[in-house]
Amino acid sequence: MKTEEILRSVVDQIDITSLDTRPVVDAFSGMAFQARNLARAAGIYDRMLADGECSIILCLAGSLFSAGLKKVVRDLVRYDMVDAIVSTGAIIVDQDFFEALGFRHYQGTPDVDDEMLRKQMIDRIYDTFIDEEELRECDMTIAAIADSLPPRPYSSQEFIREMGKYLEREGKDNDSVIMECFRKEVPVFVPAFSDSSAGFGLLYHQHKRGKEPKVTIDSVRDFLDLTRIKIAAGETGLLMIGGGVPKNFAQDVVVAADLLEENSSMHRYAIQITVADERDGGLSGSTLKEAHSWGKVDNIAEQMVFAEATLALPLLASCAYHRGSWKRRKPKTYARFLREEDI
Repeated sequence: MKTEEILRSVVDQIDITSLDTRPVVDAFSGMAFQARNLARAAGIYDRMLADGECSIILCLAGSLFSAGLKKVVRDLVRYDMVDAIVSTGAIIVDQDFFEALGFRHYQGTPDVDDEMLRKQMIDRIYDTFIDEEELRECDMTIAAIADSLPPRPYSSQEFIREMGKYLEREGKDNDSVIMECFRKEVPVFVPAFSDSSAGFGLLYHQHKRGKEPKVTIDSVRDFLDLTRIKIAAGETGLLMIGGGVPKNFAQDVVVAADLLEENSSMHRYAIQITVADERDGGLSGSTLKEAHSWGKVDNIAEQMVFAEATLALPLLASCAYHRGSWKRRKPKTYARFLREEDI
């Protein structure tokens, strides 16, 4: 098959504003298993949004935007339903920034000859296809951004802001989460920034610079900045899609604040949507009740939902959007707060 025949059907991005899931989620509350858990989670998220003192941290892991959830997160940012984001690099760079450059992810199938895909430079994420040559253009755009900056250490949050500036000039997709966060002053943290297309771009930048001064990424600065947000916010809630590094990073700021001898409480609210199992001790499946033993998450308003993100997140987010508690929230603009703190 020719490349254009394989990369034919674009993955659609679901629109929560045009889809009201309140009746479905309300009906779930009288059911059992994960349906009732999702209804409980929707109630907790609505409480977060209605709580004027609560700052909401959204954690993202997995192949979410490539699967059609990019516009969901864009709208959570646009309508002041999250105040900071902690994510894997692939979601922010390989998926969001990639599409903001004008490229797309395509519907595919896992029942395919992967050697044929490799020869045609097509990458596969389960049933989704990506043009590898376009992804390398994304790598080189990251390198060009790095080349344009004064050579020094940057937090991922700072560098992603520079990516937002670039997209304001050159972006081709108004659904970009990076661009929306840039406009709304919502900081985006990627603790493992090099584990993404950004890593390839920065690798190229540093290799080309040789022994000359170069751009580097300071992940500890990210940790400090998110801890500063936690200390300033006081009351916080977590909405976690998947697990891994973003989940642990956001939970750990409570312990970090205590280490800095600041009076910071546990995350008051917490929701996690995951399909991971807790029995092997892995982080992605560890329960929020377990996190309470570490002093990270309060046990008053927490809910695990063992469900796949492309099913559960649109239901949860649409329900919260149409309930409308976000309309009374004021933007926290924590990206601006971090810049002002540095002055």
